[in-house]
Amino acid sequence: METKQLTVEFSREDLRRLMIPLVIEQLLAITVGLADSLMVAQVGAAAISAVSLVDTVNVLLMNAFAALATGGAVIAGQYLGRREMEKAGRSGQQILLFMGEVSLLVTVLLYLWKDFILGVVFGQVEADVAAYANTYYVIVEASTPFLAIYSAGAALFRVMGNSGISMWVSALMNVVNVVGNGILIFGLHRGVEGVAIPTLVSRVIAAAAMVILLRRPNLTIRIRQFTFHHDRYMVKNILRFGIPNGLESSMFQLGKILLLSTVSVLGTNSIAANAIGNTIAGFQCVPGLALGLAMVTVVSRCVGAGDYEKARYYAKKLLKSTYIYMTGIILLSFAALPWILKLYNVSEEATEYARQIIWLHGLFGIVIWPMAFTLPQALRAAGDARYTMIGSTISMWTLRVGLGILLGRYLGFGVLGIWISMFFDWILRAALFIPRFLGHRWETMGLSE
Repeated sequence: METKQLTVEFSREDLRRLMIPLVIEQLLAITVGLADSLMVAQVGAAAISAVSLVDTVNVLLMNAFAALATGGAVIAGQYLGRREMEKAGRSGQQILLFMGEVSLLVTVLLYLWKDFILGVVFGQVEADVAAYANTYYVIVEASTPFLAIYSAGAALFRVMGNSGISMWVSALMNVVNVVGNGILIFGLHRGVEGVAIPTLVSRVIAAAAMVILLRRPNLTIRIRQFTFHHDRYMVKNILRFGIPNGLESSMFQLGKILLLSTVSVLGTNSIAANAIGNTIAGFQCVPGLALGLAMVTVVSRCVGAGDYEKARYYAKKLLKSTYIYMTGIILLSFAALPWILKLYNVSEEATEYARQIIWLHGLFGIVIWPMAFTLPQALRAAGDARYTMIGSTISMWTLRVGLGILLGRYLGFGVLGIWISMFFDWILRAALFIPRFLGHRWETMGLSE
């Protein structure tokens, strides 16, 4: 059925209200994550190792749920663009139901496979690390369904253009986590339990807050009642839009985990430099990640309205903003780099590696990153998620992983080789996504009903 074209307008103020909370939310996540890791360090080296091992699984789940929820929320965004508010509300119900069911299945599998994951995937570790990992795993994995519901709610609020809600709930979740860690670690001396319990509690609170807030009567996507009835058409679209997003994110995280194992054989200096580089690189990419989420909201609404000219206009406008803000924060990171590196107090060799990594990441970030990661969000918002998944997966495994292992381990480039391979990955992504966006194939990928 051909979509009747409607008018979709986002004023400069609308875009600002959408973007600023998203940037703050991303900064909060990184900053609180750093504070969290510093407190975990007080428990001891074995605890740090255990938590970092289990968190490789948790980060994968977190990214997968966020991507799956964002892909599913595209459906609600397109219905909003059509002014079909009832269908938008029903799609929100189905997204919550779908995320809840998937996360329950994942939780069951996590506990059934616990011994395999802890004993085989993580390999042979010292007895105290294994004991800490088991304790942390048992507690934290119980939060998986709550994480999924929070992710679904955050995605729905963003697609409504109300990113302030997701920012405040995220802030609440992070504050509860950090304060809980402080009380249980320093006050009650609960060790790894003091790290795990606040994570569980904070996610329960965040999920409950999202469920309550989604029932407010003034929302454009209001969840009037929670249902266990499956709408086959909407579930089909959630699968079509969300699953490629989730798989792409999972593959990306798996590739990063594999590369970490490569870095680990390059020596202590390389490991330290890689860790510092990842931290600073995360800050450099904050504007791009935030504006990519904003692009999903804006473009999905335009696509739903059948206004592809506006979809292109706003995508280009947000891409331009991404370049401006990323350039600003990257130049700021360059200016602060000498002071930042002194704080880490690592060897001269590790410091020099880290300096080269951060400069290279920043320079390539200014030129290539937005085209490789922010632009494809417009394609995903239009429903062209399968293309982005295939392109990203091919690029990830051939260049970032394959070339990274070749350069890093076998051709003598070390940790710098792994980062150089990542930049080639960005270039290929941009080469795949720019022509796709300039073409018209993605304009045929929206909802058919």
